[in-house]
Amino acid sequence: MRVSSFAKAVVAAVAAGATAVSTAVLDGNFTTGEGVTAVLAVLGALGITYAVPNKRPSA
Repeated sequence: MRVSSFAKAVVAAVAAGATAVSTAVLDGNFTTGEGVTAVLAVLGALGITYAVPNKRPSA
């Protein structure tokens, strides 16, 4: 299976964002600080996952 670096990064960003947002709304309100944390989690996951190259398939 061939997965592009961009697709891998998008999946990681969605997972990080969903985790951050679901944790933030557990207490019943969503503050600005929690929103900033969720955005940083998404951007961090996008950048770091995109920068790491995919493993080359063994021949």
